This record gives sequence, C-alpha cells and structure tokens, in this order.
Amino acid sequence: MMFRRNLFILLLAVSVLFPMTKGEVCAMDPVTIAILAPVAIKAAEVMMPYVIQGLKNAGVHLMKMGLDLAGILKLPMGLLQATLGAPIGMFDSGLQNMLTGLTAPLQLVWHTLVFPLAIFGFAV
Repeated sequence: MMFRRNLFILLLAVSVLFPMTKGEVCAMDPVTIAILAPVAIKAAEVMMPYVIQGLKNAGVHLMKMGLDLAGILKLPMGLLQATLGAPIGMFDSGLQNMLTGLTAPLQLVWHTLVFPLAIFGFAV
C-alpha cells in the first residue's frame, strides 16, 4: 500500500513539474513539394542499384544465419550418432556433426554482428 502511494505521489510530481507540451506540426508547402519531387525521383533512380545490392546482401546473410541456426541442431544429432550409432559405424560422422554443432553458435554470432555491415557492402 505504501509503494502505491509513493508511486502516485511521484507520478503526480512528475506530471506537475514536467508538463507535456503540445507538439507542433510543420507542414510543407505544396509548391515546395512540387518543386522537390523531380529531384527526389532522380535521387531515388541513382540510389536504386545500391538499395538492390544491399537487399541482396541482406538476403544472403539472413540465409547464412538461418543455416547457422539449423546447424545448432547437429550437436544432439551428432551425440546420438557417436553414442548409439557407434556400433554400426556412425562414430566419425557423429564427431563431425558434434563439431559443427559446437561451432554453429559462434558462426551465428559472427554473422549477426556482420549483418549491418553486409547491408552496406562492407562484408562478404
């Protein structure tokens, strides 16, 4: 009960000391919009190849991140292959799958960190 009263007093004090100001809307003149529209269209035409390349790079890195996420599931599969499948010759592939499953989270972190750079074309 004491906490509610203190919270109410705090909210009341904040609302009195820092009142919400009414935001101003700055509309643009229609003539200015009509003058600047052709310039904006030309700028968009110039930027189009870069935007498309950035979208392609983003798609490639999202696919890599998805494969890394799926690669994490190779750890339990490799563990089963190395233990239960060892009598039928699956021990080596189980070890390979466990190694891939252990490195997949690190690759996922790397691809996640490189993703913003890849959009702008700085990473492959």
